[in-house]
Amino acid sequence: MSPDASQRLVNELDLVFYWVSDMERAVGFYRDVLGLDLIRRDGDNWALFDAGGHRFALHSAGEGQPVAPGGAAAVFSVSDLDAGRARLADQGVSVSHQGVVEGYARFASFQDPDGNTFQLIEYARPQTESIPEANAAR
Repeated sequence: MSPDASQRLVNELDLVFYWVSDMERAVGFYRDVLGLDLIRRDGDNWALFDAGGHRFALHSAGEGQPVAPGGAAAVFSVSDLDAGRARLADQGVSVSHQGVVEGYARFASFQDPDGNTFQLIEYARPQTESIPEANAAR
């Protein structure tokens, strides 16, 4: 039985991203070969695409960090990241990484029982506001 909306921790699946070792090459592949629309680019760190009304992203691996195939991470949007972290902590789930993209979002990474990474993200503003940047990013 599904919890009602007031009991849900997450609002929706926000996006899925892949870790990549070469951002230029990866952006070129997803934009030019697969034809996805690039809607946001943060240098060599992050690229966000519109994949037919769904969001798909690329995240660069840190220096010396290996990129393993199949290393996708599901990202779930939340209204209150602090409450989400606390709720997961109450269930014994600890934060493995967290960060802030100034003026854009705060996020925290966790692992499920099988070691799969997932994130909770709280945006500073609704994501529909970033879509007009698509033309500027191309």
